[in-house]
Amino acid sequence: MRIAFLASHNGSSMRYLVEAVKTGILSAEPVLLIASRADSSSLAYAAENGIPHVIVNARDHHPYASEDEAVCAHLQEARPDVVVLSGYMRKIGSKTLAAFEGRILNIHPALLPKFGGQGMYGIHVHQAVLASGERVTGATVHLVDAEYDHGQILAQTTVPVLPNDTPQSLAERVKAQEGPLYLKVLTNWQR
Repeated sequence: MRIAFLASHNGSSMRYLVEAVKTGILSAEPVLLIASRADSSSLAYAAENGIPHVIVNARDHHPYASEDEAVCAHLQEARPDVVVLSGYMRKIGSKTLAAFEGRILNIHPALLPKFGGQGMYGIHVHQAVLASGERVTGATVHLVDAEYDHGQILAQTTVPVLPNDTPQSLAERVKAQEGPLYLKVLTNWQR
């Protein structure tokens, strides 16, 4: 299985999955990282691990007409079986969605459909979970479609919300479950 990654910052799920490949836990080949930020630490990790990488964002997408066209072209060149979003903070464009329909995965730090949608990312999700009084949260791997956090749910894992939780402590416990959940989905991936 050929995997391409899209990341904006650290790419922690990408790192987890690449380590699973290196140790033989996941039978896959990381073929590309597309980072949306030039200062993304995921770029250095990709370089250290021999993963081809490129920066594509609203400013840096030349010679392509748009960011979406650039992302799509780089992915098509890499020929991944699956595209894994790892903290990718950009909306996937229509060209990319059409070219890789049913093969783009995202992980969201809550139990969708709750606490999803535009603006619901990172610490904002955990603040909303705590403000709502939920007793359980978790992570969700889903297929990406044209709406934020909307596509078909593939797997979820739960994390209890503790009485003394802060958004940061809850975020840490949820993040610890994200890599293993992605690994579970990809281990069973057949498309």
